[in-house]
Amino acid sequence: MWAVMKKEVKSYFLSPIGYVFIGLFLLMSSVFFYLDVITYGSAQFENMFYSATTILTFIVPILTMRMFAEERKNGTEQLLYTSPKSMTQIVMGKFLASMLVIVVTAVLTLLYFVILSFLGNPHLQTALVTLLGFIMLSMAYLSFGMFASSITENQIIAGVITIGFFIITWFLPSFSETLSTFSLINMFDKFPAGLIALEEIVAYVTFSALFILLTMLVLQRRKSVK
Repeated sequence: MWAVMKKEVKSYFLSPIGYVFIGLFLLMSSVFFYLDVITYGSAQFENMFYSATTILTFIVPILTMRMFAEERKNGTEQLLYTSPKSMTQIVMGKFLASMLVIVVTAVLTLLYFVILSFLGNPHLQTALVTLLGFIMLSMAYLSFGMFASSITENQIIAGVITIGFFIITWFLPSFSETLSTFSLINMFDKFPAGLIALEEIVAYVTFSALFILLTMLVLQRRKSVK
C-alpha cells in the first residue's frame, strides 16, 4: 500500500496535477477571504470555509478523475491486476495519496489564520475544528470521485459524474428534511461553529468506507473477467 501511495504522491507532485489543485483552491479561497475581510469586515478564519467547500466540490475531480480511468484508457489497467499488490492495497494507496494532497492544502490555509491574527482575534480551536470538518468532507468527496473513476475509462465523464453527484446532494434538503442527513455539504455546517460533530464524522467515515469498498468491488469484478 505504501509503495502505491508513494508512486501516486510522486505523480501528483512531479506533474502539474497537485500544484494545479492546490493553486486553484488557494487562489479562489483568497478571493473569498478578501471579500470576507475587506467587504464584510470579518476576522474569523472559519467563515471563508463556507465558500471553500463549494470550491472543493468543483476541483476534487482534478485529483480523482484520472485515478483508474486513465489506467483503463491507456491499457495499463492490466498491470494493476497482475501486480503482487492486493486490490485493497492499490485502492487505499491511491486514496491516501490524494488525501495527502488535501492535508497539504488544509495546512496551507493556516496562512489565512496568521494574517487574521494581525487583523483581529481569530479563535484557534474553532479554526482547527473547521479544518477537521474540511478534511472529513474532502475524504468523502475523494472516495466518491475515485469510485466514479473506476466505472469509466473517460476522465471527463468521471469528473462530470463526480461534480453532478455532489450538486445533487446540495439540493436534497430542498426535497425533504429527512434527506438533509445525506447532504455532504450540510453535514459540514457544525464544524465552523466549533462543534466536533460526532454524528457527522461517523457519517463521513461511513460514506467514504462505502465508496472505497465499492471501488474495490468494481475493480475486483473487472479483474475476474479478464
